[in-house]
Amino acid sequence: MGTLSIVATPIGNLGDITLRALETLKKADAIACEDTRVTSKLLARYGIEKPLVIYHARNARAGGARVLALLADGKHVALVTDAGTPGISDPGGELVANARARLGDAVRIEAVPGPSALAAALSVAGLPTASFVFLGFLPHKKGRQTLFKEIAATERAVVFYESPHRIAKTLDALATVLAPGRRIAVCRELTKIHEEAVIGTPAEVIARFAARPGSQRGEFVVVVAP
Repeated sequence: MGTLSIVATPIGNLGDITLRALETLKKADAIACEDTRVTSKLLARYGIEKPLVIYHARNARAGGARVLALLADGKHVALVTDAGTPGISDPGGELVANARARLGDAVRIEAVPGPSALAAALSVAGLPTASFVFLGFLPHKKGRQTLFKEIAATERAVVFYESPHRIAKTLDALATVLAPGRRIAVCRELTKIHEEAVIGTPAEVIARFAARPGSQRGEFVVVVAP
């Protein structure tokens, strides 16, 4: 029986990797990863040398076929993403689905949990998030404005990821559609040197970023209070 381990890796600080994740990476026959450069840095930090199989959204068919072949041969493959937990806004979910569909009981799939930008943002936001909706990355164009209106209408907290190239437009859109006084948390560079969480109304957050040129760099997690 092959084994597919879904291994969470640090979202910034390499010290956040779990002991079980390190043990799993050391035992695996191969590691499926998005970018060999990123994964190699992590492995070198902990003295791990393993064959790497490239698996990302653009080569999901070919990369996935290589992983499934290894699993069918009884091998142990650890799946990692560049940062965080595979399968969350990540093509890893497709690989897991294909492994279950094509290999069935011939493969063991296990979770090796750990860092996640979603969980990290919720933990520091300080907003009511007992019930929330996670949207992953918002669409770039089609349906974007409709989605902002849906966010404004929901009674639950809403969490999504955003890039530095679109964060300014996103905050402007939230300032337009959200009810006055509705608060948001914009978390940036979580677990890294320049980590910060800016809390307030969209207008207040926009003013904070505008006062500090360069603060719109990095990866963002946005939490909209219910």
